[in-house]
Amino acid sequence: MKRIVVGVTGASGMLYAKRLIEALTKTDGTEMYLIISDTARAVACLEEVALSGYPVHYEENCNLSAGIASGSFLFDAMVVIPCSMKSLAAIANGYSTTLIARAADVCLKERRKLILVPRETPYSRVHLINMLAAHDAGAVIMPASPSFYTHPQTLDDLADQVAARVLDHCKIPHIIGARWKE
Repeated sequence: MKRIVVGVTGASGMLYAKRLIEALTKTDGTEMYLIISDTARAVACLEEVALSGYPVHYEENCNLSAGIASGSFLFDAMVVIPCSMKSLAAIANGYSTTLIARAADVCLKERRKLILVPRETPYSRVHLINMLAAHDAGAVIMPASPSFYTHPQTLDDLADQVAARVLDHCKIPHIIGARWKE
């Protein structure tokens, strides 16, 4: 059984989170812990994307006493999708005042897989410095940049490309998205 923590923060791109959550809930042998920030809830409403009702463990972003806030609670990987620049800054600088930032901090200190999916453009120098700091601490920086060689027909197809890359890096078998030359 793989345990995956998914943090959803307040950047635009809730469809990326939704498609990843849906893929993970359809994967046998995967247990998911889902944290949705207050700003992410507001953005999800604006983008008309539902992020509730999935068979997962829901955690409140203010609950720093949740199991996943401790290094002794074993989980395999964490994905922050989409990752706002505020959350990136907190994670890159060890400012763990939310459960998302604390669980990410646990990943870094315990040398677990941490994938940050920033959804911002253009990047400022501060954004790039924070990405480099998170990378140097052990995070994988995976911008939400879907490929077009697969000739996507829908927004879901585009979001699936990003979700598929995340699943690949978590070493979770899947059949979403398309691969080069397949």
